[in-house]
Amino acid sequence: MSEEDNNCQVRLPLKDIPFELQQKIIDLDGRPDLNLYKVLANNPTLLRSWIDFAYSLRRNCTTSRQLRELMILRSAQLFNSQYEWFQHEQMAKQCGVSIEKIDSIKEWQKSSLFDEKEKVVLELMESLIQNGGTISDELDKELKKYFTEAEYLELILTGSFYIMVPTVLKALQIPIEN
Repeated sequence: MSEEDNNCQVRLPLKDIPFELQQKIIDLDGRPDLNLYKVLANNPTLLRSWIDFAYSLRRNCTTSRQLRELMILRSAQLFNSQYEWFQHEQMAKQCGVSIEKIDSIKEWQKSSLFDEKEKVVLELMESLIQNGGTISDELDKELKKYFTEAEYLELILTGSFYIMVPTVLKALQIPIEN
């Protein structure tokens, strides 16, 4: 992981998060002290929308949280986002992803630690990033073999959101919390 998230000056001020949004984050079992939220607080309307969407992906999906956290960690690796890796490594562990799997994500294709479903979602994440959102017909068939239409959409939206997150983190040079 590169050090990009902590070597540069944040591009926008770290603002106080409006109390109602702090409370909303706490009610969702989140952490309102994150620098990402403090930068997004420069536009409270967009911060609210961000929180609503992010927490919908975290809490209102039927696909396994473990699958989605594996996707997010792979995205953090491919984008060299130390911030995203730091946040989601903890979340992955909390939802039951083993340390061995976390340590093996980079070599997921060769690893026997990952089952077929996990390999399909990791392939999806890589394809979304490396092919600019395009997925092959073969990958489409594999996804449809394991997931319902609603779950398929959850995975596409999760992958797409977690392409945006490291992009925002890098563009705004948001540092990891001390």
